[in-house]
This record gives sequence, structure tokens and C-alpha cells, in this order.
Amino acid sequence: MAAPSGDSGGPSEAAQDMSDRSSGRVESRDVFGLLPGHVWQHFGNDSLCLWETNPMNRSYFHADRVARLAGELSERELAILSTLERVRLATGRQIETLHFDTNTSRHRRRVLQSLTDLRLVARLDRRIGGRRAGSAGHLFALDIGGQHLLARVTNREVRRPTTPGSRFILHVLAVTEIYVGLVLAERRGLIELQAFEAEPSSWRRFAGPGGGLAVAKPDAYVRLGVGGFLDSWFLEIDRATESASTLARKADIYRAYYASGVEQKRHGVFPRVLWCVPHERRYQVVVDVCSRQPADAWALHQVTLTSDAVGLMSGATP
Repeated sequence: MAAPSGDSGGPSEAAQDMSDRSSGRVESRDVFGLLPGHVWQHFGNDSLCLWETNPMNRSYFHADRVARLAGELSERELAILSTLERVRLATGRQIETLHFDTNTSRHRRRVLQSLTDLRLVARLDRRIGGRRAGSAGHLFALDIGGQHLLARVTNREVRRPTTPGSRFILHVLAVTEIYVGLVLAERRGLIELQAFEAEPSSWRRFAGPGGGLAVAKPDAYVRLGVGGFLDSWFLEIDRATESASTLARKADIYRAYYASGVEQKRHGVFPRVLWCVPHERRYQVVVDVCSRQPADAWALHQVTLTSDAVGLMSGATP
């Protein structure tokens, strides 16, 4: 039997039997806007969401102040806040790539310092790449004021971010890097980035096989305009830290979610699950896991090296 397709192989016979609507692609008819981000939710002990609540935040960032800040910020500054809301965490280099011209590190530092002083952005106590990375390696998240400003709601609880563990940071930054790559691909005219939702906005709740609540937790949901089609993807950014049995459970959940029909009813298509792996050894592990799924579920999955993920989704590489 053929295994699930990799980044260079064609689909299996089982995959070919499934329609485009069950493998993440539909003909492009409607124009979708980027979906708004969401304030972070609680993930567990190793999370950006373990924050201390300060009751003074609600009075400090009252409605008038939030409205005034929104009116004073530049389009670039608002875009930076929107990015941090969408991806949760980004390095100075990633922010510079997304929102500044080349050779503008000094300008980027000034803008981020200004946003930090206003408590719209928080610089976390961690740097990626050591001292040699300089300010480009600093980590940034949305601070209390930024949460208030983007939500336009001043009476709900907001929390200041603290620095999570290294494993969590590297995983979130890998998702952010995919987002950066897709934005650059859009600038080159290869795609139209219709939607990018990172966790927890990407999560999908549904009634499981036994009737209980089940949750599919992709690292990101992506919708792209590529040529005359809309391609949809659930991204699994794998860093070779999870066992094969854990990967198999994830694949089982995706199969159950597909069988529920919830996503198809909502969007008319079930996204293909793109497993992004760090190296060739892990590639084979994930392909083997997916190949043990029932044959009619093989077309739901595709495996690629993380370095090739943006090219695959944008059609720049086969």
C-alpha cells in the first residue's frame, strides 16, 4: 500500500479517491478576510498564560485611555500589536522582517521600546541566539495595554505575560516563523494569505465518537489563495519531542474530527494536516505513523520538512 504523501511524492490511490473538499482545497469563489486573533487562554504549566492578575490594570487602561492610544498609534505600531496577538510570541528579527524595511534595526528598536514603555508590548526575560543575536533575539509578547487596545474591552481580566520555558518558546517561535514565511510569499505574489490562526484560535471542539467533548489542537490553521483555489491546512509543527504513540493519538483525533463533518459544514472543506518535521529521520517516523491510519484517512495527511513547508503550501516547490 502507498503511504501518505510526503513533500515530493504524489498521493496514494486512496488519496486520489478523496475529493478536493476532503483534502483541504476548494475552488476560490469568495474573498475571506483575516480572522481576528484572540486573547490567550490557559494552556498549562509551561504557558504564556500563567500571569499575575493586577486589579489596577482595569482602571489604568480605561476606555478613554485605550481609545486615545488607538488614535495615537501609527499603522505600523497597530500592525505589530496585531501580529503579536495572532502568533503570541515573536523575536525582534521576526518583527523586523514583517514590519520594517531592510537595515532598519535601530528604527525597530525605537518603535518596540516605545510600545514597551506604553505597556502595549512586553519584552520577555529571554533572548534567542545568545548575546550574539543582539536585540534581534529579544522576545516580545502582547502586554496588558495591547490586550485592552485590541479587544476594545476594558472590564475583563487581563494578565501580564511572564517568560515560559525554552521548549514552549521554541515551539511557538517555529509557528511564528511559518507565518513570517507565508507573509513573505504573499508579498512575492505567490499566495493570498486569507487566514492564519495560531493556538488556541486554531483549536476545534467537536462531539467525539462516544458523544463526549473532543478537541483537535493543530498548532495553526491556514487558508491560502493559490491560483484559482483556496487551500486549507492544519499545521502540526513537530520538533521530534513527542513519541510515536502521541503522534498516533493526534492522527486519530483528526480522523474523528473529519468524520464529525463539523469543519466541512463550517468551511465547505476539511483542511489537510501538514506535519512539519525537523529532519529526514523524523520525516520517516511521522510517515510511518500516518500510514498506520485507515487507508481512507491517508489523504488527510501530508509530511514535509519544516524548511520546505512554506514552499509546499505556496506552490513554489512540488
